Amino acid sequence: MIFILVLFLIGLILGLIAVASNPTPYFAAFGLVIAAGVGCGILVGHGGSFLSLVLFLIYLGGMLVVFAYSAALAAEPFPEAWGSRTVLGYVLVYLVGVVLVAGFFWEGWFEGSWTVVDGLKEFSVLRADVSGVAVMYSFGGGMLIICAWVLLLTLLVVLELTRGLSRGTLRVV
Repeated sequence: MIFILVLFLIGLILGLIAVASNPTPYFAAFGLVIAAGVGCGILVGHGGSFLSLVLFLIYLGGMLVVFAYSAALAAEPFPEAWGSRTVLGYVLVYLVGVVLVAGFFWEGWFEGSWTVVDGLKEFSVLRADVSGVAVMYSFGGGMLIICAWVLLLTLLVVLELTRGLSRGTLRVV
């Protein structure tokens, strides 16, 4: 199980590098899907199966809307693909940065101290996310409203950034 979580963490780093290194929204959306999927896999490995399912569905639905708007408004005739030199240069710079930061923090790292949620199943009474679901529904109303406003603000910021020099959503393509 620890090996699968390590693979999920490597996939999360690669997905985030794919998002950060690609300036075109067409190709960077695939990196976002990878990062969302393996992030939810990490949550499942640590006991949040219901939370990861809800997060995955909501995040991918919101990302689909934002990606559709930004792809429609930021239409490029020749988008940069994965094989272009600038994108590969960014990928190499980010990979070297991740390796340097990992080397800096490697001293206190102990893989044997990881305990996934099913590692101590004979000592647990409930699953890890059962109590969290009750708390999320009872005390999470204010946070739900705050998150909805943040998502609306993010959508408006993305639309404003991708608008460019055009004067609105109706423009000559």
